Amino acid sequence: MRQLIGVVKTTLETSSSLDWNLDIVMWRTPFYDVKNLKELPASYNDFKKQKLLPTSPLFPVTLPVAETELDWGPLPTFSDLKEFIKEKLGKSKESWNLMTEMPAEVLLKENLSKSSGTIPKSLNDKSIEQRRLDKSVFVTRKGDVVGGGTNTLLNALAAYLRYLEGTARDDWQEVHERLRNAETREGASFTSLFGPALCLGIISRRRVHYEAIKYEKERNAGFLSPFGYSAASWFWLLALKSQVSNEGLYSIRIWRWRGHLIQYTVVGLEGPAILLVHGFGAFLEHYRDNINAIAKYGNHVWGITLLGFGQSEKPNVVYTELLWAEMLRDFIIEVVGEPVHLVGNSIGGYFVSIVASLWPSLVKSVILMNTAGNVIPEFSSHRFPSERQTSAAARLGAQLLLFYLRLNIRNTLKNFYPTKTNRADDWLINEMLRAVSSLLFEFQDHSYDPGVTVVLESIFSFDLSIPLNYLLEGYEEKVLILQGMKDPLLDSKAKLAMLKEHCTGLAIRELDAGHCPHDEQPQKVNSIVCEWVVAVERKLTANSY
Repeated sequence: MRQLIGVVKTTLETSSSLDWNLDIVMWRTPFYDVKNLKELPASYNDFKKQKLLPTSPLFPVTLPVAETELDWGPLPTFSDLKEFIKEKLGKSKESWNLMTEMPAEVLLKENLSKSSGTIPKSLNDKSIEQRRLDKSVFVTRKGDVVGGGTNTLLNALAAYLRYLEGTARDDWQEVHERLRNAETREGASFTSLFGPALCLGIISRRRVHYEAIKYEKERNAGFLSPFGYSAASWFWLLALKSQVSNEGLYSIRIWRWRGHLIQYTVVGLEGPAILLVHGFGAFLEHYRDNINAIAKYGNHVWGITLLGFGQSEKPNVVYTELLWAEMLRDFIIEVVGEPVHLVGNSIGGYFVSIVASLWPSLVKSVILMNTAGNVIPEFSSHRFPSERQTSAAARLGAQLLLFYLRLNIRNTLKNFYPTKTNRADDWLINEMLRAVSSLLFEFQDHSYDPGVTVVLESIFSFDLSIPLNYLLEGYEEKVLILQGMKDPLLDSKAKLAMLKEHCTGLAIRELDAGHCPHDEQPQKVNSIVCEWVVAVERKLTANSY
């Protein structure tokens, strides 16, 4: 957008038909008014030290009336719009969009019920449409998202801020009920209820901040409302900076998923689509020597930084393996737009295995590098927890883990690279510190992002009990296992033996590497991946005939 505005400005300045002074004003709604994004500190702590004040909300600008009479033509009807979208998407894309309507957990339950011959239990209350008022502010089918005009949103916000006071108003009681249902963890309800409205621009973060401060001043009470001041503006500034600077290894793009800012990159203009998924605590740049190299072989390569990692947003939500799987599903559908060869390292391998199992039409093949996940012979059923919520023990465990990593991350990373310890360089260590450190250590001069503790808590609530041999069923001759045999986290020989015995049609390549073979032996891994993709594409082409 900034490049486009620059072109427009240059064109108008050089036009001889204009007889007035040119002044281009961009309508922006920043929470903090940062004059030069290129000078944005790399550290959230350094950014906080600047003590920037939130900007005040502005009334919408009034545009001058055009002097030239314009023929706007007939406006299309809603039916015309639906028909246009249907033609653009095509039948396959339309069926893909239907996939996003069913949560991964519901689909997984159905699949497990079919394989075990049992009748699936009824869904929990959260998946059933809730009772709503005739003039409800909740606009989605489930009744869990606030929508409408600005005044409607401000009324719902007023109800949200006054939750602790109680109310006799039906419309405010409805908001309070949804708030309780959405409070999966402390402070998570605000983004859940109002996130889409913020994303659409119905209200701005600075207007929310203004209303919250105004309410607190008027009330002058001794307790705080559940409204929490989000650090989302920091991630928005990081996203803007990535668009105007060339500091990174790759050109960064931004995708909004469920209102959250996700960073990704793409290299190559044509060829088979390959999506690279990193492991826990990493980011897309962990494929620093893979993305360009694989693209040079004639592939269309995508890399993504998952929600909660790297410089993607770290919202206050409950992170689960199914949440990340749904994110990858939606990225393939909304951004990539075609079936992909999925590549995953560590826990990223488990995420892509879930995607392959639940949505096979999106996946051409699966490449797992030192993947997480177990092998359970004769697996047939699974009991899901009724609700995923983090406990006090998980929060304490996350803090202890942060402390350990802060003191030992250099040695830990070097153990992951047993044959090339120099690959665990300062750049990787500093970026990992951003991904796995928190404000617990804000007194030290390092780059820490807010919200990391929430992500780390998920380690203690992961459910990896759905085994790989179940998730990879139906992918005979479409799964490649790349295993660094010197992985300090597991017994590689024992794991490969179990995979060979209980997963049919696997291709396995053993590598002289540790937990991250793609970064320790990038040339070898790049060559193997490209050869694999060529072979699979040939089989798919032959089968299509």
